[in-house]
Amino acid sequence: MSSESKIRVEHVDVEDPKIKKKNLLFYPLGTVGRDMVYNMFTSFIYLYVLYTKELSDSQIVAITAIMVAARIFDAFNDPIMGNIIERTRTKWGKFKPWLLAGVVSTSVVLYLAFNSKLTGWSFVVFFGVIYFMYSITYTMNDIAYWGMVPALSRSGDSRNQFTSRTTLFAGIGGTLAGMLIPMFTAGSMQIGGNAGTAYGVIALIIAILAPLFILFTLLGVRENRDDMEKPAEKISFKLIVNTIFGNDQLRWMVLIFLLQQVGNAVVIGGIGANYVYFRYGYEGGLYSLFSTVGVAATAFLMLFYPAISRKLKRKEFMKILCFIAAGGYLLMILSGLVLPANMIAFWVLTIGYMLSAFGMYGFYLIMMISIFNTVEYNELTKGRRDEGIITSIRPFITKLGSAIVVVITSLCYLLFRVTDYTNQIAGFEQKANQNLITTEVKNAEIDKVIGMVEQGQTSGMLLFMTILPLIMLLASYFLYIRYYKLDEDRYAEIVQELENKRE
Repeated sequence: MSSESKIRVEHVDVEDPKIKKKNLLFYPLGTVGRDMVYNMFTSFIYLYVLYTKELSDSQIVAITAIMVAARIFDAFNDPIMGNIIERTRTKWGKFKPWLLAGVVSTSVVLYLAFNSKLTGWSFVVFFGVIYFMYSITYTMNDIAYWGMVPALSRSGDSRNQFTSRTTLFAGIGGTLAGMLIPMFTAGSMQIGGNAGTAYGVIALIIAILAPLFILFTLLGVRENRDDMEKPAEKISFKLIVNTIFGNDQLRWMVLIFLLQQVGNAVVIGGIGANYVYFRYGYEGGLYSLFSTVGVAATAFLMLFYPAISRKLKRKEFMKILCFIAAGGYLLMILSGLVLPANMIAFWVLTIGYMLSAFGMYGFYLIMMISIFNTVEYNELTKGRRDEGIITSIRPFITKLGSAIVVVITSLCYLLFRVTDYTNQIAGFEQKANQNLITTEVKNAEIDKVIGMVEQGQTSGMLLFMTILPLIMLLASYFLYIRYYKLDEDRYAEIVQELENKRE
């Protein structure tokens, strides 16, 4: 990709009503398939390993180490990728070539990851290779995709619209994956009668859908490319470090967003699924119901956050979200420690998760916008937007947070001996895959295994996925209130100052 400024730059007024309307449709549509891929790989790869492979404690530790190392590598690779995108110069812009290359290669990796017949240490080695490949390929697409947001809008209200609508469509993709994957990989609706076949088929379907959805963004979106008139700068690790640590508001957002992301991902990182299976039965439909209803309330925020932001300041809204989330976590705890394991308790758990997810997701939207708004702050204070690097912080922190969640999840599994039961279930799944036992026999044996789980084990898992996220949420709130200064009024002042300079 050329680093010269000979590329003819198309000047696009992204605030033109016709262009904006089209962008508000086609840009968000592009993320549906991407987020199905992301959800399957990040939320279900560990479950796939647990329920299709029989692994020793040492192999579990190795898998954990691989996931943590890969996610940390992935996190630090994000700003590097953002820097590469910043210096990309093509007639298709700097974002779209990476969108295409990333989504196609990630789809191939996804299919391979969930269609392996290897076992034992051979599988662990394969897992290491495939996991690092995913880290590289998905980053190409993800940094390019979210890096487009500042190039699609400059006004605060427009940015709120793009952020909330895009997260709505991301939520649709993630929710579809979160609902259908457990439904068709465990229990009565399991594809092929065993988990290995089921995961393989679903991976193939999602690997096809992701490139198809990204075509909406590639073909339908027009972004501002004015910054491409400047010669591309050399890739510089020093520039990345200076951009992140030289911007005091971005620097604080790194810590604040990290705390929120760790708290947000604890339930969906695997503990939530295993808790539901162990307490209410190995039926994927139940976990689908838990996860789908649990995040249903977030659709309200996805749709109405722009309207809410016109009525409530971000910091005022965050206080309300804290109370809602705290109430949700309290309900979840009561469902497991006070109520018996029946459907009433299940619905109390699910409603509690819905309230906590509402609070967490509201924080997520505010964190995203707060990071994006540091682009103009950077431009005002340093004379450079560096939007590719700054917007790469969001996935950087998400992946760094997910690495911490893997450690927390694995610690929970080892502490409460989760693998004692999942290894037995994986053994029966493998026998069914090899046609050594029938699906009916497999399900009956799995029910016996679930029946042996002790209450202390499920209670411990429940406390892991409620108390810890609540602490993280409150910590991020108090730090944001204390240190983030780019509120609505200050951001408007910055935008006006920049406009005055341009004039």
